[in-house]
Amino acid sequence: MAFDPVQKILAIGTQSGSLRLFGRPGVECYCQHDSFAGVIQLQFLINEGALVSALADDTLHLWNLRQKRPAILHSLKFNKERITFCHLPFQSKWLYVGTERGNVHIVNVESFTLSGYVIMWNKAIELSSKSHPGLIVHISDNPMDEGKLLIGFESGTLVLWDLKSKKGEYRYSYDEAIHSVAWHHEGKQFVCSHSDGSLTVWNVRSPIKPAQIITPHAKQPKDGKKPESCKPILKVEYRTCKSGDPFIIFSGGLSYDTVGRRPCLTVMHGKSTAVLEMDYPIVDFLTLCETPYASDFQDPFAVVVLLEKDLVVVDLGQNGYPIFENPYPLDIHESPVTCCEYFADCPVDLIPALYYVGAKQKRQGYSKKEWPINGGNWGLGTQSYPEIIITGHADGSLKFWDASAITLQVLYKMKTSKVFEKSRNKEEKPFTDIVDEDPYAIQIISWCPESRMLCVAGVSAHVIVYKFSKQEVTTEVIQMLEIRLHYEINDLESPETDQTPTVGISCQGSNSQTANSQSHPSTSSTSSDGLRDNVPCLKIRSTPLKQAAGYQAEVVIQLVWVNGEPPQQITSLAVNSSYGLLVFGNCNGIAMVDYIQKTILLNLGTIELYGSNDPYQRQPKSPRKARQASGGLCDINESSTVLDDHCKSPTSAKMSRKLSLPTELKPDLDVKDNSFSRSRSSSVTSIDKESREAITALHFSETYTRKADTCTSPCLWVGTTLGTVLVIVLNLPPGGEQRLTQPVIVSPSGTILRLKGAMLRMAFLDTTGSLIHPAHDPWKEPNIQEEKDEKDKCRKLRPVSVSPSSSQEISETQYAVICSEKQAKVISLPSQNCVYKHNITETSFVLRADIVGLNGSTCLACFCANGHIMTFSLPSLRPLLDVNYLPLTDMRIARTFCFTNNGQALYLVSPTEIQRITYSQGTCENLQEMLGELFTPVETPDAPNRGFFKGLFGGGAQSLDREELFGESVAGKASRSLAQHIPGTGGIEGVKGAASGVAGELARARIALDERGQKLSELEERTAAMLYSADNFSKHAHEMMLKCKDKKWYQF
Repeated sequence: MAFDPVQKILAIGTQSGSLRLFGRPGVECYCQHDSFAGVIQLQFLINEGALVSALADDTLHLWNLRQKRPAILHSLKFNKERITFCHLPFQSKWLYVGTERGNVHIVNVESFTLSGYVIMWNKAIELSSKSHPGLIVHISDNPMDEGKLLIGFESGTLVLWDLKSKKGEYRYSYDEAIHSVAWHHEGKQFVCSHSDGSLTVWNVRSPIKPAQIITPHAKQPKDGKKPESCKPILKVEYRTCKSGDPFIIFSGGLSYDTVGRRPCLTVMHGKSTAVLEMDYPIVDFLTLCETPYASDFQDPFAVVVLLEKDLVVVDLGQNGYPIFENPYPLDIHESPVTCCEYFADCPVDLIPALYYVGAKQKRQGYSKKEWPINGGNWGLGTQSYPEIIITGHADGSLKFWDASAITLQVLYKMKTSKVFEKSRNKEEKPFTDIVDEDPYAIQIISWCPESRMLCVAGVSAHVIVYKFSKQEVTTEVIQMLEIRLHYEINDLESPETDQTPTVGISCQGSNSQTANSQSHPSTSSTSSDGLRDNVPCLKIRSTPLKQAAGYQAEVVIQLVWVNGEPPQQITSLAVNSSYGLLVFGNCNGIAMVDYIQKTILLNLGTIELYGSNDPYQRQPKSPRKARQASGGLCDINESSTVLDDHCKSPTSAKMSRKLSLPTELKPDLDVKDNSFSRSRSSSVTSIDKESREAITALHFSETYTRKADTCTSPCLWVGTTLGTVLVIVLNLPPGGEQRLTQPVIVSPSGTILRLKGAMLRMAFLDTTGSLIHPAHDPWKEPNIQEEKDEKDKCRKLRPVSVSPSSSQEISETQYAVICSEKQAKVISLPSQNCVYKHNITETSFVLRADIVGLNGSTCLACFCANGHIMTFSLPSLRPLLDVNYLPLTDMRIARTFCFTNNGQALYLVSPTEIQRITYSQGTCENLQEMLGELFTPVETPDAPNRGFFKGLFGGGAQSLDREELFGESVAGKASRSLAQHIPGTGGIEGVKGAASGVAGELARARIALDERGQKLSELEERTAAMLYSADNFSKHAHEMMLKCKDKKWYQF
């Protein structure tokens, strides 16, 4: 890490060679070194708008931060020696570089060339040590004398080097390895941290032994012996205060007997010692001070601690050292991200509403001060439509992020696990768990931004419906529904007596539990043959639940075990606020719930959806009466399949989690279909392996359900892994009180459409090609009792898509867009004729498909497993874009990739980072303007006052003319073989190349003005010189004239 105390900018380097630069909240920049080598050190050219990075591949880079996209101006590659430490004094252009061999080289940061001045290790230590002192771990100049350089070697030797006389003035030796060194601002003392957990304080003029030895975390022995050794103190900082005791802050140094203790930062201030425990290992820390001068009182006000997975800023000015609330989105991976959804062009009141409820849930104990890293300026982008990202996590939590423009800020967090009872220890873990860990992990998110209805499906085959409220509420009993959803192919001649009720009635029969049984235990936990039966995987909370403002659980739906077989994970999910319906499916079948009446409307195996229209010859299966506990379905022959792929299809955002299931229970979804190197046959008539047909796509709409329809009606379109689309008609009761009492009637339409490959996405267009959005109710505060008349009025004014009435001509049709893993079709409705068809891929398959709006029109966007991003016009399915973006190297990308409106997409590029991409020309052109500025013109503070007596008696900081010492005229040239200079792409040329749009023009105009200004100032100087010489000439001429005025001609 590095901090510019004048510009107030923080820089962080990573192991993968990337740089993250942070200013005020919303000002953030990401840069990447081409070599991807780890960053070992960063040094700001304070208030110069530049940064030096040292990499593990022994290169130095100079970054220009004065442009919106920082670029490298110069690079220097060391060939013979490895870089271990760098130091750049404030307001100096000479960078000291320490190496593994123990030598110190000096680099001119303006030209990025080496000086001929070198401090060799053998000259530095002379005869003080008989062996090599080790690599250089520290370089710094004395705060009061720039001519004295303190060099720390790993072995425990330090040398105070006199730069002018080119010899070591003092040498300090200690028998423990050195990790870091810090000066007192007066330059008379320094402190070292060592590998045995000790700190040594040295007086500069007393090199024989340390003035003080402290082992802060060691038990002090009573008999005066040396204290026990502790873990190494990896870094120490020594900061003085004008009024009060100095701060000594260090990381590490704990005693070895503190097993299992978390990583700590220790703050010693006067007689008090505070140990601050961190959640992750400490990578680096630095103190924030107002002054950039090392010779001044530092008065530290905060400590920035970089952890392996977080960034923490501690307030040193308040008692108890509280932390600042971090405004940067660094905690995206607090718990691993298991799925995400991206919504662009949301309702404008949504972000303020989420921010409002998010602000209420802030934890206590944060510092009351403003965030201290506040440099830079925000970008002024023209594309400022609201964008929201929702991330689902392994611990069952969800986070809503404001992704408007190009910043990312957390708005609101919620935990879905609150509705369940938690086992206090491992022994209490319920025997019905179907996952080894993370039973609440989020798999699918279905969200309606307009009505703010939220639905989540979890890994334990559970679904939770949430309503949004700005008021706190206490739920006495959590509403729960249990559903027996299982898959049976019975011999047609001997049907079982306990089959699920036929479609067409509102079923609440033996296969479902109604809301009346809410959170009571299931009626039977084992079946007659001793197998687990009718048991859900998670136990609902039995005590009242206090639900804060924000998303509040309305109803919980759980699938139960059936005859010893665990419920299968949910593969698709949809919610509609206008109908008050929720539907979900898995590899066993489909279930529909009326969440207003809290009843189950539909509970069918996939095959039963077809009725007598089933086009496939299914393998009949005898009932499993004497089944062993380990499973063993007679029609499955892929028993050796890896468990990680349990119920996992690339057709929906799944998480790859290991399940504690017998191998034989793996749903048989065409095993080749689930691997990423499959080649699926275009023929779907051979059905022997595909005995389980999963539901992969669901879409509510108001459309034509049959060919003979003359008007639209509410319906549900269902897509399966076999590429089949089935249509279910919904008969909804009128609004108001009748909606609360009369049942919703669900019936099949008989309409079946077919595609090649598993279904992914469905949508509907009107005759102009505009997207018809599913009907939705506007959001209303659910916890306020409305007047009955108002409620009826709102119910009757349900907004639905404009559709032709029966009196209109049938030619006014709709288009259904259906997309599978292999192809896309546009179907004209109500005639059901295929008007356009396109085979998207033959050799690969589509992982994600979305119908999105872009520049006022609608298109189909697809991401393929071979890394191609493709877009197609609608309804004509004409290819618009085909880019080989990135090959699928990680299941994480397949699980999290999603498209949204306005040419945006995102995916998780690593477990901790979201990558946003755009395929919109408009966004690309405006990107330069949307970026924030890292550098702002700020005056450098005045140097500390030396005071009268220090000035009189020669005290105060001693300056040094480094140019005289290190310049080529005195020091000569360095060896060419030592390092190689590589010119960068930054500077004016870099800006000219990178900038585009209005901002680019302005940047070019500004640079042109600067160049013109420089030329004008040069011209002015030349004119002034000419005037001066002309004036001199005039003077001399006048003197000559006076001298010669009275002389006669013969006197010359």
